[in-house]
Amino acid sequence: MKAILLMFDSLNRRLLPPYGGTGVHAPNFSRLAERTVTFDSSYVASMPCMPARREIHTGRYNFLHRSWGPIEPYDDSMPETLSSKGVYTHLVTDHQHYWEDGGGATYHNRYSSYELIRGQEGDRWKAHVENPPEVPHLGQAWRQDRVNRMYLQKEEDFPQAKTFAAGLEFLRKNAAQDRWFLQLETFDPHEPFFAPQKYRDLYPHTYDGPPFDWPNYDRVKETPEQAQHLRYEYAALTSMCDAYLGKVLETMDELDLWKDTMLIVGTDHGFLLGEHDWWAKIRMPFWQEIAHTPFFVWDPRCGKKGERRNSLVQIIDWAPTLLEYFGIERPPDMQGRPLREAVATDAPLRDAALFGVFGGHVNVTDGRYVYMRAPAHASNTPLFEHTLMPTHMRSRFGPDELKDAQLAPPFPFTKGCPVLRMPGRAWNKAQEFGTLLYDIQADPRQERPIQDKAVEERMLGLMTRLMLENHTPMEQFERLGLPRPA
Repeated sequence: MKAILLMFDSLNRRLLPPYGGTGVHAPNFSRLAERTVTFDSSYVASMPCMPARREIHTGRYNFLHRSWGPIEPYDDSMPETLSSKGVYTHLVTDHQHYWEDGGGATYHNRYSSYELIRGQEGDRWKAHVENPPEVPHLGQAWRQDRVNRMYLQKEEDFPQAKTFAAGLEFLRKNAAQDRWFLQLETFDPHEPFFAPQKYRDLYPHTYDGPPFDWPNYDRVKETPEQAQHLRYEYAALTSMCDAYLGKVLETMDELDLWKDTMLIVGTDHGFLLGEHDWWAKIRMPFWQEIAHTPFFVWDPRCGKKGERRNSLVQIIDWAPTLLEYFGIERPPDMQGRPLREAVATDAPLRDAALFGVFGGHVNVTDGRYVYMRAPAHASNTPLFEHTLMPTHMRSRFGPDELKDAQLAPPFPFTKGCPVLRMPGRAWNKAQEFGTLLYDIQADPRQERPIQDKAVEERMLGLMTRLMLENHTPMEQFERLGLPRPA
């Protein structure tokens, strides 16, 4: 028994051919759909990058208790559990957030071995005391990213190319061995949308404006021509992802891995490319373009391929799926469910799913409706972090944040450990958008919020039940203007 988790970052479902997309040259995603089961109701859970990765390890929601941060001392880690039961685990990634303060070395050290590929985004990779040349641009252009790009001259220099080369090396070296798990993870197509020229040449268009491959997390302020250029830059990077996906599929063919190797392909979230008049993610409600994700699974035990599934699934299901596949009992604190029967027969896993970001809307979907509950007050309080690993993305919590920290009683999932409780900072201003309800069957692009008291009450009941099952801090109910459960 072997398993591969192939993960992309910010991969947009709506652009991929298996989901009806026509805007991206991605023939290998079509090949993937022919060899796997394609899920039509896959949703994010906790946003963004590292909160989602904590869920890959723990199989439980992150966003109601804390924001961005490392694995906690009390967390059950899926790859670490696999390793303890005799499954060799290996991580290959160029996702630089793993080695920032908010990754804290607690993620990649849970694997038997790992390879960290440098150079993505603002990764502090190459040293240049002299400033790189300034180039007029739209959107963002960080100094360190400009330095890094000086060393990305040929396709094989790009972090994604190196990441897949290392992953394919692992497959070739270990194909004949048993009981291993490979997590092959690229930061692409996350912004900045920087791809080799041959992929950009797939999207010929006239553009004579300044470079624009990294949008601000803001409303669209650019001209239609500039906005379309950015979309082509994203498409080019997605086509690069498709090409390297093809190398994985070809290697599985060559090494005959399909007979005994699970393949999971997914992403942490999508990305707005001008829809709803916004760029990016986090700052706005998590509309379908962000929350509704592509997801593919091959399970050699049932051999189902080229089929669709409607079961409502989330990233918290990945960990229990891999543990069950290797015959290992899942820890009791995991909230996700193994996907075995959903893959084989489309058996339902859940009637509803929560998703969100710390301090933002708390969202719930049943696959038909999406209910987005906003904070009840402009202050978005009370809001507290509950953690024993107080770090932000690129910094530690400062003394001004920690001076009001209190030691709070344990939650049921902290294994008897009390936690630090301190005032938190929201990742967006959900209160500016208000509470929203959508019928995504009638309005898949979420252009027309609806008013339906009966549906809202039912969705609120689902949300409250799931929040209680998640042992949500009671102040979250107050923040959302909900009565505290008895």
